[in-house]
Amino acid sequence: MSYVIVEPCIDVKDGACVEACPVDCIEGSPADRQLYIDPERCVDCDVCATVCPVDAIYPENKVPRKWMHFVAINNDYFSRGPAPSVSTTSGT
Repeated sequence: MSYVIVEPCIDVKDGACVEACPVDCIEGSPADRQLYIDPERCVDCDVCATVCPVDAIYPENKVPRKWMHFVAINNDYFSRGPAPSVSTTSGT
């Protein structure tokens, strides 16, 4: 089980969770509207949840029903893989 960041984080991204995480499993680019927890690296310590100022972090099995879709959103963030590279050379 891992933790999941849900709707209250959108457009807030306080970052206290990032600083508190002992395994550096919380990520998000400046373009992302929220932060995400890598389910493969999360060690279920709950430190992130205790420091979140907007109560946006839940254990995966306790995410409120209205925010269950954030489980998939969080997992998808890490399953996308690296962005495809763009070639700058022409084929001619």
